Amino acid sequence: MLVMFRPYDAEVYWTAGCLVIDRHGEAWPELVFTDADLLRHVPFTMTKEHANWSPYDNNGGSCVAVAGSDYCVIAADTRMSSGYNILTRDYSKISHLAEKCVMASSGFQADVKALQKVLSARHLTYQHQHNKQMSCPAMAQLLSNTLYYKRFFPYYSFNVLGGLDSEGKGCVFTYDAVGSYERVGYSSQGSGSTLIMPFLDNQLKSPSPLLLPAQDAVTPLSESEAVDLVKTVFASASERDIYTGDRVEIVILNASGIHREFMELRKD
Repeated sequence: MLVMFRPYDAEVYWTAGCLVIDRHGEAWPELVFTDADLLRHVPFTMTKEHANWSPYDNNGGSCVAVAGSDYCVIAADTRMSSGYNILTRDYSKISHLAEKCVMASSGFQADVKALQKVLSARHLTYQHQHNKQMSCPAMAQLLSNTLYYKRFFPYYSFNVLGGLDSEGKGCVFTYDAVGSYERVGYSSQGSGSTLIMPFLDNQLKSPSPLLLPAQDAVTPLSESEAVDLVKTVFASASERDIYTGDRVEIVILNASGIHREFMELRKD
């Protein structure tokens, strides 16, 4: 086996073709060593590298929710990525938590799945104890408590919860990773949220929560107009955000129930 060997007195060296040259300009020819010789000599100094590992990943994607007077629209794209790799083009980020409550989540999808399982188990316990489905505002509080409980090692998920309240009005709740939440008329989370939220602010202009008396946080759009708006924002976001694309899944909740729509987005 042919190995370039640095003599012990050649502290600084560089290689030129087949020669090893020390700092004095003296050339050292290549030497031939057996494997046993290599075990007795350390020809080069190795730099120690610290491990760089994180328990989290960001799988990208965007989520949007819009609440109306008698409906709620929740949408998310179906692309799941890791870095510059697309893991799948057909992954649903929307989870049906209760009869009138749907959650869309972006972030680390392994944590999202774990969070969905916890919420599903607690909702099942609630149904056994109260003999009814949990309302959307109650599920919003449960989600907040669940995220806050894990605040020291949080679920790396960014959630939008949407549905109908006890009066049949649309409601949207937006969250950070540790459970702080707010009821709003519309919201967006995920990698494309910085592109989507300015557009929604311009089109919908939700009333300030500081106004007295408090105003309903619902949008003035009809259901069909809200769906068209959601399609527009995803078509726009997919042009600028590489983690948003392939297809958008739109879930519409109203008095008649839940139904889904899909729209194709760009694939690159």
